[in-house]
Amino acid sequence: MTQPGYDPNDYCYRHPDRQSYILCQRCGRTICPECQTAAPVGFQCPECMREARQSAPRTKPAVVTRMRPSRLRSSDGPVVTYALMGVSVFVFLLQFVIPDGYLRVYPGVAAWVVPWGIVTAMFAHGGFLHLLTNMLSLYIFGRVLEPLLGRGRFLTLYLLSGLAGSVAYILFATSFTGAVGASGAIFGLFGAYFVIARSTGANATPIIALIAINLAIGFLVPGIAWQAHLGGAAGGALVALIMGRVRRRDQRRHLGLLLGAVAGGLLLLALLPLAAPNLFPLGLLLTQG
Repeated sequence: MTQPGYDPNDYCYRHPDRQSYILCQRCGRTICPECQTAAPVGFQCPECMREARQSAPRTKPAVVTRMRPSRLRSSDGPVVTYALMGVSVFVFLLQFVIPDGYLRVYPGVAAWVVPWGIVTAMFAHGGFLHLLTNMLSLYIFGRVLEPLLGRGRFLTLYLLSGLAGSVAYILFATSFTGAVGASGAIFGLFGAYFVIARSTGANATPIIALIAINLAIGFLVPGIAWQAHLGGAAGGALVALIMGRVRRRDQRRHLGLLLGAVAGGLLLLALLPLAAPNLFPLGLLLTQG
């Protein structure tokens, strides 16, 4: 029995006692305000919304598989960074006791008169201001890179970068003066940070500007071993690239072999002046015409 003037199309299909003039955009049935769900276009009934949810493709959140932070407790802090700073301060104080000539790295064949200088030079400094600026850079970048890479990898990065800086000075120095300073290792951190920023899609413009400014200072200000800067930056970038490509736990052996090859290659390059003493340092040869 229907009432006069009753039109079933004017009433909600789920609530026949509620009049409405809104139609579901998918099935065309009349729906009351309680049954209406806003859609990108118009409204839909509960059944159509349920079907749409069930048919929607399921997606998984994106997983970043590039450089991932090492699982270090925040309370531990950048222990290796602080240790490297402490060693540098200790060696700087030691320079007041022993002649720093025994701690410098020398160009060409002279490097092997003080062979340990290839390592000790990255911890010795030419003055308090020299020490302060390098330790400030180490503190800033160490607090970022050490948690990201892990302590062992960060220490490896620092030492190989410093070694690369010393080797570059041995091969390309423009004088026979010995050099000291952590600048090679610091520039290695710059290079590594640039590689990591590029691999993770971060903005690398600031670090490019920083490297460019520091390199320019090395060329413009006399008495700065720009060779160590370039060598350290290249070494740090190479080490970071290797670490970024070989990062799984089952690849630790491959990582060790690759980094060992880098260290071995640097030592072989440092031995080149012994094989051709009249050719190296190449920088001095070129400047003398």
